[in-house]
Amino acid sequence: MTKSIVKEVGELVPTFKDDKIVILFGPQAPQGLREMAVIHEFQNVTDEPLKAGGTIQFDDESFTITAVGSLANQNLKELGHISIYFQEQMEDILPGAVFAAPNKFPEIKEGTVITIK
Repeated sequence: MTKSIVKEVGELVPTFKDDKIVILFGPQAPQGLREMAVIHEFQNVTDEPLKAGGTIQFDDESFTITAVGSLANQNLKELGHISIYFQEQMEDILPGAVFAAPNKFPEIKEGTVITIK
């Protein structure tokens, strides 16, 4: 199980609510990206946390992972970075993308616990 704590929610994060996209970045995210990202810090990270059929939780809200891009696990481990699309899977999945259902934007605030299993 991978567990992370939200440290900061960028001021532009709510603008992605209609598109149902959440951009996660670790604490080393560049200043220019922080305003559009959810900054989180790992408490525990496993080797390949993201897999289709797995779950990602934001506090008590649970989502099923439906697709994982080819570099998503590596990017998550190295940079704390993935883009999560809470929408139907596209034909071509970007390497750092993760798709999850149901198709709704999660409630995220400072202190939210993110769990991937």
